[in-house]
Amino acid sequence: MHKPRTKLLVLAALALLAGASHALEFRSVARHGAVLYQAPQDDAKKLFVLSRGTPLELLSEENGWLRVRDREGTLAWLKKTDASGKRYVAVLKPVNVYQKPDAGAAVQFKAGKDLLLELVENTRNGWLKVKHRDGQTGYIRIEEAWGA
Repeated sequence: MHKPRTKLLVLAALALLAGASHALEFRSVARHGAVLYQAPQDDAKKLFVLSRGTPLELLSEENGWLRVRDREGTLAWLKKTDASGKRYVAVLKPVNVYQKPDAGAAVQFKAGKDLLLELVENTRNGWLKVKHRDGQTGYIRIEEAWGA
């Protein structure tokens, strides 16, 4: 008697879980001086000016605009042309960057808080391969960076 209702509840729960399982998508700012707007239009209130490489979480896209969230959680709009396919991550605290994806490996270099590193690869095992603007590459833990 209650089976159709139970099936409906199970299907609703599965739909919610499926929506929550989507991986986060990030973009980086393509140029220095890119503006975040309050609404997806040129005459909207300007909220912030960003530097090239700043990572932003992509929430949606609308008519040449991207709805984004910054590291502090601020929601805003960015012109799609100001977003880059080249990905960067922001270091959350001072960290060692290792030669291999192993905390026992030799330290390649040290990265300070808020340093932007180019994301070379998300190894999908908790490590990110990153590249410093000077050309050095290495690995950091995914929880030590924002934007992956």
